[in-house]
Amino acid sequence: MPDTKHPYPNNPYSRRKDEHIALATRFTGNGNGLTDVHFVHQSIPTVAATQVDLSTHFLGRQFPTPLYINAMTGGSAKGKEINGQLAQIAGRFHLPMAVGSLSAALSIPALTDSFTIVREKNPDGFILANIGADKSPTEARRAVALLAADALQIHVNTVQETVMPEGHVAPDWLTHIAAIVQESAVPVVVKEVGFGMSQETLLQLAAVGVTTVDISGRGGTNFAAIENARRPGHTYDYLADWGLTTAQSLLESQSFQKKGTVLASGGITNPLDVLTALRLGAAGVGVAGFLLRSLMHVGLNGTSDLVFTWLDQLPALFALVNARDITELRRQPLWWEPEMSNYAQQRHLSLP
Repeated sequence: MPDTKHPYPNNPYSRRKDEHIALATRFTGNGNGLTDVHFVHQSIPTVAATQVDLSTHFLGRQFPTPLYINAMTGGSAKGKEINGQLAQIAGRFHLPMAVGSLSAALSIPALTDSFTIVREKNPDGFILANIGADKSPTEARRAVALLAADALQIHVNTVQETVMPEGHVAPDWLTHIAAIVQESAVPVVVKEVGFGMSQETLLQLAAVGVTTVDISGRGGTNFAAIENARRPGHTYDYLADWGLTTAQSLLESQSFQKKGTVLASGGITNPLDVLTALRLGAAGVGVAGFLLRSLMHVGLNGTSDLVFTWLDQLPALFALVNARDITELRRQPLWWEPEMSNYAQQRHLSLP
């Protein structure tokens, strides 16, 4: 018999979050587009890996590496376990970390420990709280206070809400975002949930004062497919490939990059993905689903070893393209697969 005094077993939100975790291991994207972007190989080395500086700056802070752990989960017993493990990895490697949506925790206090475990396990780390774009400035402040968060993610997820059986989309999100940005005492980043951001979306966000975005492109965890699997009749199969890839979204973000900061996530599965996203203008690169699947398969120690390997290989990749830092990396020549060139041409975007 389940312990009915425990908040998780009989809570609809917790059941949904556990379903998300289980389905996230099954539904991933068909490619983030970064493999259609190639560095032009240089045979003569001019930089040693030991000369590389991986440091970067975003959300008002300097970080030793561009990698961060993106929003995943919380609100269930399994979510608490995963958040605790991710927080330990974040603490070991000094990586910023975002939690999953705090929406339910704001109304169900019994769920808060599945999020506050992150601050408990990583007391000095850079933590991002996470809320939906339908929330008020008051709710945003509560979410930040709950974790003593250093920054706030506002997620935008129209596709997920459209397909989700419990979902709701209202045309007032931009108004809410503007109010939160204006009143927030911590830096704010507006984040997609895996469907990418267009130039038009980025112009709208910039117009209301948003200075940092996470374009979170198609190619990673597919929330259209996940929510469709939860839906009776699975009637939204045709939206499985909806959205812009991570590479397409980075092209779309070029104008925003001139005044603001772009973070990239969506199907990041290896250090070359990180390198390519940085070359296309990202100041930081987030990993979520890949780490979740690693935790499920090889556990905390194996996933920690994986992150160590990535951070060990990144300086070598910078050196491979003769770049001492991110500024030099962005000057290295690229060549593009026809599909990406065609996309840029149709969208009147330059190839950086």
